Amino acid sequence: MGSSEFSLFQPSPKRSVLHKAPSLIADGFLFVGGASLALSVVWALLTFINPTTISFDNIIAWNAGPCGPDLRSDPPEPTFYDDENLSYAFGEPVKDWDSKRREWLKLHPSFAAGAAVDNRVLLVTGSQPTVCKNPVGDHLQLRLFKNKVDYCRIHGLDIFYNNVLLDPKGTGFWAKYPLLRAAMLAHPESEWIWWVDSDAVLTDMEFKLPLEKYKDHNLVVHGWWNMLYEQKSWTSLNAGVLLIRNCQWSLNLLDKWASMGPQGPDPKNWGKIQKSLIKDKAYPGSDDQSALIYLLIKEKSKWADKIYLESEYNLHGYWLGIVDGLDGISKGYMEIDREVDLLRRRHAEKVSLFYGQMREKYMREKGIWRENKRRPFVTHFTGCEPCSGEHNGMYTWEACWNGMQKALNFADNQVLRRFGFVHPDLLNSSWVSPLPFDFPDA
Repeated sequence: MGSSEFSLFQPSPKRSVLHKAPSLIADGFLFVGGASLALSVVWALLTFINPTTISFDNIIAWNAGPCGPDLRSDPPEPTFYDDENLSYAFGEPVKDWDSKRREWLKLHPSFAAGAAVDNRVLLVTGSQPTVCKNPVGDHLQLRLFKNKVDYCRIHGLDIFYNNVLLDPKGTGFWAKYPLLRAAMLAHPESEWIWWVDSDAVLTDMEFKLPLEKYKDHNLVVHGWWNMLYEQKSWTSLNAGVLLIRNCQWSLNLLDKWASMGPQGPDPKNWGKIQKSLIKDKAYPGSDDQSALIYLLIKEKSKWADKIYLESEYNLHGYWLGIVDGLDGISKGYMEIDREVDLLRRRHAEKVSLFYGQMREKYMREKGIWRENKRRPFVTHFTGCEPCSGEHNGMYTWEACWNGMQKALNFADNQVLRRFGFVHPDLLNSSWVSPLPFDFPDA
């Protein structure tokens, strides 16, 4: 075995209970007697109410009850859903959302129980409603979606994939804002809505969002404050992957944010205003990233305190600086697995996060928990346009294609390992081979 930190796998000495035997026996008789009497009373009452359908088996099933959120009932008391004036679409603002959501949770206590309510995340993503122009576009969209489904399954997150325009004016990067608003109303049980662009790959399947870190914030995007305020740069943040809290503040922000796009009254003018402020903005029209930068600069006192610019890990990682290093990153992780016996132990996919935390501890101790050595959390293929194929002229399609294959297979290897297989070559998606026992030290 490895170090003493993992002594929890070692059997603990059994405690003797022989000296307590008389007391245990007496308590046992009292417990059995009391339980039998209680069951008899319940059985008699239920039989009196409905003598034709009640059996002992029914009582046991009736007493068992559901575990976790109750998905089979919805109390009759009125909620915000019964308000005919409530609209899922932009137009009429949603008011007093925090209290409305709080009342809904009171009526559905199984969703509000414990600390889980503070960490419940709904991942939202999507693509265009039509067939991709790029011949391999739909294949890539499927693999990109599978990647997000894999992550959500491992982490116990909900996921919603949308492929329709909820607002016909909200196309391109503006399409997500009507969806984020609707998702908040459709999922009052979720504390966070996590938007991930369709062309982003989750490349660390064990990484857990550090939600406690954001307890005082309502919006999290990747970025740097100095680039935002000193340089006013378009690349100071990225709006393609974001966490937004399900609250009134966020709904207000979405209303303001979307008003600068095609859903608003004057999107062309907003493009000019953004361009005058953000000198390296290339897109002539109004875009959502520029709109957020504008709000943070021009309305700083209203929004900035509740926005977290994350730079300690890749909530958004620019693909061009990542994909060539993925093979080296894989080797670094395998070195740790060779050193720590428990990390090579076969285990069920459901307990993967336990081993992920174990690996994180060792990688920090070895100094491998740094950028370019750790797995990037998100590898974002900005500019590649996998569906249309109309990629940015800075790149070739071959570079985009090979990069996406490497990133997707890099992530898939972390999933397939739990099933006993691996992609030996990150550029060959169709080739997998079985893993030997005790991999990678076999």
